[in-house]
Parts: sequence; C-alpha cells; structure tokens
Amino acid sequence: MRSRFLHFLKALFSVLIFLCWMPLCAQAPLSALAKAPATPPEAVPAGTTTATANPQPQVAHGARMGGTVTDENGDLVPGATVTLDDGNPADRRTSTTTDNAEFEFTNLKPGVAYHISVHAQGFKDWSSPAVTLDLDQYFFVKDIQLRAVTGDTTVTVTASPVEIATEQVHLEEQQRVMGFIPNFYVVYDGQDSAPMTTKLKFQMAFRAMTDPITFLGTGAMAGIYQASDTPDYVQGAKGYGQRLGMVYTDGLTDLIFGGAILPSLLHQDPRYYYQGTGTKKSRLAHALASPFVCKGDNGKWQPNYSSMGGDLISSALSNLYYPQSDRGASLVFQGFLISTAEREVSTVVQEFVLRKLTPSAKKSRQ
Repeated sequence: MRSRFLHFLKALFSVLIFLCWMPLCAQAPLSALAKAPATPPEAVPAGTTTATANPQPQVAHGARMGGTVTDENGDLVPGATVTLDDGNPADRRTSTTTDNAEFEFTNLKPGVAYHISVHAQGFKDWSSPAVTLDLDQYFFVKDIQLRAVTGDTTVTVTASPVEIATEQVHLEEQQRVMGFIPNFYVVYDGQDSAPMTTKLKFQMAFRAMTDPITFLGTGAMAGIYQASDTPDYVQGAKGYGQRLGMVYTDGLTDLIFGGAILPSLLHQDPRYYYQGTGTKKSRLAHALASPFVCKGDNGKWQPNYSSMGGDLISSALSNLYYPQSDRGASLVFQGFLISTAEREVSTVVQEFVLRKLTPSAKKSRQ
C-alpha cells in the first residue's frame, strides 16, 4: 500500500507533471459624316423649255467632341457620366462611357465654348478647360485621367476559428514556468480563446508527452517510487526501469484519454481557464471546481466528463502492468481519488502562483 508520505510527495511533484499536458490606347471614333444625296431634279414635262436649276448637295454641318476616360493607371473606366456644358442649362447634355470607356457628343455649335466634366463612383470629378470648336471640327479630349478618392479606409482582417485556435495553441506551447517547465494546458486570455480542433488536442498531448522536461520529471518520480519501494516491484535497475515505465504510462494514458480522445468525442476543452480577477475566494472556488467543470467547444461550461473519465480509464488500465499486489477495483478508485486531489492542488497553484512565473504568457498576451 502507498504511504501517506508518498501521497504527499506525489501530489506535490505532480503539480509540475500535470502542467506538461494539463493603359490601353484610346481610339477616337473618326467616322466621317455621311453626305446627303442630291435631291433628284423634278421631271420636266415634254415640250417644256423652262430650264431647271441644278440643286446643290446638302451637307450635315456640326462639330463633334469625344474622348476616352481612364484612371491614373491607364485602366479604362466604363460607366462614367460625362457632362457637356456650354453655360446654358437648357443645352446641357450628358452621356455614359461605353464598355471601351468612350464617349462622343455630336451636332455641336461652332464658336461656342464647351466644358467637359466627368464623374465616376470612387473617383474625383474631372473637368476640362473651355473648348471652342470650328465648323465640322472633331475635337478629341486628351488626358482624361480620374484619380481615386483618398481618405480614411477601414480594413477588417478576419481569420477562421481554426486559424485562430492554431495560433493560440502555438503560443500556449511556448508557455514555461521559469522559462523551462512546460505550462501548456492553461489559457490566460479565456475570453479570446477559440475552440480546439481534434487535431490540436492530439497535437498538444503529443507535444507535452515528448517534451524533455516530461522525461526528466518522469525519471525523478520513478526515483521517489524506488526510494519508497512502491509499487511492489523489485529493487535495482530492473525495478527502477519498471517504475519508470509505470510512471510514464500512467501519465500517457491519462493524457491521451483525458486530454485528447474524450475531449474530442465529447467536444470539451482539456485546458485550465485562468481567472486571475475577482476575490481570492472566487478564484479559489474556480480553481477547485476545474477538475469537475470545463468549457465545452461551444463556449459553455459543462461537467468535466473528459478529465474524470480519463482518470478512471488510466487507473483501470494500470491493472495491466502494476504488480499483482497493487491491482484491484479498490485501487482503481483509489488512484482516481488521488489523481483528482493532484488536480485540485495543481489548479490552485496554477491560479495563484504560476502566472507570475510564466514570462512567455505575458509576451503572448501582448
């Protein structure tokens, strides 16, 4: 049977062990005006000697003005509104640029001063100086380049919950007490925490169980068991090896089932959520309740079936490799109670002590 002194040492040392897991060119339309056909002479009745005048062809007179609207980069701006103004509101005309960003005004009066103005959404308005046309002149308005509207711009950068959770877990895997003891299974900014995916839960468990400090802690705990001659293995190198394997397997099964498999199946978060504010009494109650209450992946608090189930499964599996004298149903429940007590101690220390000793947590929060 394990001595009370051994239980005290195991609970104290497990505080550290559970931390490990816990331009386009513009082309103006240059088509010439079509000449109207001459009016055919009227038929002259036979015997009439009166000569008919030879009528002159009628030519459509009128100046034209056109152009192409682009932006500062030379890209076409279709759909822009082009206004032609000669100072008389009654004669004001508008046009919309085509898919090729072109516009044209026809039948303009010679000798009149015209102004062209261009408006397009997202751009500053553009206007031309006065342009006076000659009879039948075609004038191409050059250098119509619109500038984008500048001002305060709000850019919202979003990320998926999986991306957020992945980055948070990455930061948590850098949390170490005094710079070297793993302190992965704690969330210091719980209000901003994203739910862990199944992959991340197994990733963190693997990261904790393969950390060099975990192996060192396992070796030290096996030494304590060796010195107290428990469980009932032999002494010497063989007994130490058996105890070393026992300690590591205990932690491995508890972490795999309580920190990865059950949290994935039950959609629960295996991490401890640091409170840090409020009265000491409320913080103590929060820490002591942690082995029995956890946060679900839906963000709500719920019974911590994962942690309790992981402890029970780990204790039951220990019957496969513990010495015969340390097996049995009573020892399964005894191991469960001891593991629960260890969690109580570790969460209280986590809430009141380790935050101050984890410098990487302060950096990640900033």
